[in-house]
Amino acid sequence: MILKVARMGHPVLRQPAREVTGREIASGVLGQILADMFDTMDEYEGIGLAAPQVHVSLRLIVLEVPAGLRDPRDPAIPRTAMINPVVTPITDETMQNWEGCLSVPDLIGQVERPRKVHVAWTAPDGIAHQQEFEGFPAAAVQHEADHLDGVLYVERIGDMKTFQFTREFSRFHARTDGVPEGHEDEG
Repeated sequence: MILKVARMGHPVLRQPAREVTGREIASGVLGQILADMFDTMDEYEGIGLAAPQVHVSLRLIVLEVPAGLRDPRDPAIPRTAMINPVVTPITDETMQNWEGCLSVPDLIGQVERPRKVHVAWTAPDGIAHQQEFEGFPAAAVQHEADHLDGVLYVERIGDMKTFQFTREFSRFHARTDGVPEGHEDEG
């Protein structure tokens, strides 16, 4: 089922989400919300979505990032659901990325983030996972994890001159700024 996406200004996007309990994971109650989150992400052509974005204040994110979306060297993130993800930067090296968000539709801006992160999470089957992400996939994970702490990417834009409508960006800047036309929005 496709869920309603909360937009910037809704209080659910500004509060820290509650950690999911082991009992909730074991019970299987998360299956439907995760399936609905994937349906919603797909419907809005996103590459990620956090539960607070669909009015559910739980520490859940879903992702699916195609390989080479922004850089041909970037690996894919296959369809993944992360419960209680913990993101830890593992380098001081940063990168600038154009980010958009389903909760801030039709706008993008440049955000500086750590280039490489370690993520620990629990899968819906209760199995613990750890993985390092680098490049744009690392930015996508960080973007979604920010939602769990009540942070929107617009707060991380370093130069507000880069905050703009996607349509105008495509018309005037896309070919010179190195972002593929029709870029995918994060969640």
